[in-house]
This record gives sequence, structure tokens and C-alpha cells, in this order.
Amino acid sequence: MPNSSNSPLHVVLGAGPAGVTLVEELVSRGLRVRQVSRSPITGAPDGVETRVADLSVAEQAIAATEGATAIYHAVNVAYHLAVAAMPGIASAILAAAERSGARLVVLDTIYPYGEADGEAITERTPWAATSRKGRMRAELDAAYLEAHEAGRVRVALGRAADFYGPRVLNSTLGQAFFPAVLTGETAFGFGDISLPHSYSFLPDVAAGLVDLGTTGDASALGRAWHLPAVPAVSTAEVHELAGEIVGHPVAVEVLSRPEPAGPFDETFMREYAEMFYQHTIPQNMVSAAFEKEFGRRPTPLAEGLRQTLDWYRDRLASRS
Repeated sequence: MPNSSNSPLHVVLGAGPAGVTLVEELVSRGLRVRQVSRSPITGAPDGVETRVADLSVAEQAIAATEGATAIYHAVNVAYHLAVAAMPGIASAILAAAERSGARLVVLDTIYPYGEADGEAITERTPWAATSRKGRMRAELDAAYLEAHEAGRVRVALGRAADFYGPRVLNSTLGQAFFPAVLTGETAFGFGDISLPHSYSFLPDVAAGLVDLGTTGDASALGRAWHLPAVPAVSTAEVHELAGEIVGHPVAVEVLSRPEPAGPFDETFMREYAEMFYQHTIPQNMVSAAFEKEFGRRPTPLAEGLRQTLDWYRDRLASRS
């Protein structure tokens, strides 16, 4: 059970797959948790406080994070709204962390790297984004780190590659893939599936973010970290391994260009087009630095896929 009201307070901003998984990880460590979202939160674990707030408004973000020791920014918006909405959300959350004095842990992406060094993306890889969303993420990251350098907020960035795992739906390795694997229908793959591509298992992402939120090592702050992920293999190998787990080959339709398919509608794919390069170059996000610093290893790919398939199997059964 979470600790008493006198314990340090960890505030999770967001109630999507990442936010919910973060809450579970914090609760599993016996920490006191508040979760904040724009809409009412249902199904939170016992002992977790919930609040409703528009986190693009500084006053509401400040009020929602009052008393926080650590704030975890896992807020997301509809993909086609991200460029317009995320900067305002970041500004409000920075204001909240500065007011409370809380450590700010940001769930980040590898978008800022653009097409640089896809064969081995480390924390030293240059930021070379040319896409709108990549440049936006890079500008936000620069603002977070500048706030840290100025002594306004203590910040750590945790970067992840494409998500997969329980609750993950809107991912290239999400609802366009796993339900079809289980039902024997045709799944979707993107781009050149023979290329190495990094996938981050969401429970590993959450565990890494909590490590950043609870570490007593101040030198771990003020920088970006690559959260634990297994070394990249080809997406085709991921598909093959999933087939081995369920006991039959997986039929895959490969989308060679960004066009509407399955759960990815025209609005999403039109916005995703500028990011499609991720599936036409090698993309191997290396997390060795985090693993060494925090002693946390990523979940083996086969185990992560098993857990994800189990979650989707239960989801399908509950809908039948």
C-alpha cells in the first residue's frame, strides 16, 4: 500500500498507457501517488489520489501538483495536435515544478535525433531533427535543460523508442499487430521490416522513469537518458518471435508508404508521414548508459511479447 500522507508525494501527469503504468510502478514501490488528467480518472489503484486539471494552464498545473516531491510528465495529446499543444503543456508543467520545487521527470522520445546515426543512437548522438514534431521535441528538451541549468527546476529526461506492451494501442507495434497475431488475421508492418528497429517495453519505461524520480544522485539530473530497451532487431524478427509464441506464423501486410490502414486513419497517417523515415533507416536506441548507472536491465523481448499478447488476449475476450 502507498505510504501515509506524510510521505513524499509523486505526481503523475497523464492517464494514458504511460501514465497508468507509471502509477502502477510507483504504487508497487510503496510510494504516495497522485494522478492528474484533463478528464476524470477511473480505476486508479487503492490509495491513489486523483485530480482533474487542464495541464496547459499554468495555474491549474500548479494547483494540481501542490506538495509534490517529484512530477512525472507523461501527458500526451492526439497526434495531429501535438505540435500546437505540447509547447503550452510543457510551459505550464515547468511553471508547476518551479513553484513546488519538485523534481521534474519528462517522458521523452527519440524524435530530436532525426535521421542521425540510426545504427547506434546514444545520448551523445547529435540532435538533427528536420521534421516539425522532431524540432518541436528538441526545442522543448532544450527548454527543460535550460531551466535545470538556470537552477529553476531539477529535470531529468527519459527517452524511449516506439512503445509496445500492455495498454499500448496507438503504436506501430500495438493494435495494428497484436490482435491480428492472436486471431490469425493479417497484421500491419511499416516500411522496411528487415531493418533493425528499437521498441521500448512500456513497463521498462515506467520503471526507468521512477528510477529517475527517486535517485539520490544529483549527477543523474540535468540530462537525457535512454530508458532500458533491448538491442534492436529487425521488425521481421519481432513478428517471427510473436508467431513462435502463439504457435503459428504471422501474416503481415507491409505498408511501404504512409497511407491509411487498419486502426491508422487518414488524419493520423497524414500527420505521421514526416516521421515515416523511422521505418526506412536502421534505428537502434542504445540504453547502456542507463543500465550501467541504475543497474536496470530491459525485459527480454520474448517475455515482453508474451506479456503483451496476454494483455491483448484478455482484451479480446472481454469484448467478445
